[in-house]
Amino acid sequence: MSLKNWDNKTWLSSKKYIHSFNRFLLKQVKLNSNSYILDVGCGRGKILGNLSTKLRLRKKPIGLDVEQHKDRDRRIVFKKKDAIRFLKKSETRFDLILIKQTIHFLKFSEIKKLLFYCKKRLNLNGKIIIFTLNTSKNEIPTFLSFEKKLQISLNRDKKIIRLISNLYPKRKLKKFTFKVKITKKKYNEMIKNRYISTLLKFSFKEILKGIHEIDNKFDRVLKFNDKLICIIIKK
Repeated sequence: MSLKNWDNKTWLSSKKYIHSFNRFLLKQVKLNSNSYILDVGCGRGKILGNLSTKLRLRKKPIGLDVEQHKDRDRRIVFKKKDAIRFLKKSETRFDLILIKQTIHFLKFSEIKKLLFYCKKRLNLNGKIIIFTLNTSKNEIPTFLSFEKKLQISLNRDKKIIRLISNLYPKRKLKKFTFKVKITKKKYNEMIKNRYISTLLKFSFKEILKGIHEIDNKFDRVLKFNDKLICIIIKK
């Protein structure tokens, strides 16, 4: 089962989230209308599309993803390609390579290759910026089996962060936080759609049981912080 709903009709696709995320992003890297941007695992490309409009980019940014969504943003050049193969063959240089909540899908050996080729494809003052779930004090609303699976995933994310830190000791770590307010009904719909990779292998029966737990566990409106770790690697 593929992950098609992570940024579809969730807070991740809201204008408020996208504007907040891009404000944070532009504090980490200096970009202008001449900048060239690559997004690895771009989803529908809404973040990149908004950034393109905000900066009035002369060159459309490139978005790579294994899923070809019908409603992808038309302000980007979308390529359904494997990122490592693309970067290995490409001669293009970028001012920003964004990897948002994607790197955990890769094996450790693939992460090493991806970052190696990303760094080769950076301009002189370019940056690789990686976002992954904050591995401590995560506030995502869960049910019991979801919580257990998520913790396993977060433990792996800790190892990924250590791997990147060992490979690039001069990397910088920042934190991005977005305050989420969502009805329980809408959140349960997101769970049904398996909006996060942790839910992909859950059966329909397990999902329904989890939704029942959510109904009993939380109030009608859910309020929590969506917290990400930002890893910045310079050229």
